[in-house]
Amino acid sequence: MSDKDKEKSRYSDEELAEFDQLIVKKLDQAQGQLDFYIGQLDDFTDQGETRVKGLDDGVGTTETERLSLLIGRTRKYITHLQNARHRIKNKVYGVCRETGKLISKERLKAVPHATLSIEAKQKRK
Repeated sequence: MSDKDKEKSRYSDEELAEFDQLIVKKLDQAQGQLDFYIGQLDDFTDQGETRVKGLDDGVGTTETERLSLLIGRTRKYITHLQNARHRIKNKVYGVCRETGKLISKERLKAVPHATLSIEAKQKRK
């Protein structure tokens, strides 16, 4: 059996380095978003003390909840990206945790923190 006939069990070090660069870029973007949302929330809560109580309270609560939700989601995304970098360091990045097969490069470029192949994801539905 030639090397061509064997299915790859992991991505090469060069491929992992490319994915790492992509993830670092996404981490920087996500951290920028997180900083922005936190700044918005801080500004909004600082203004809240000077507002007149009444109709604005409902809008303020909704906006505060929205920003808190965005902050939570962004923190979770950052954690997923950091975990993906750990998988790269351990050379297990891109391996589906259910099938053991490689996740397609296209999927990893779109969702760099993916741990399931499309096949495994569809089976879950």
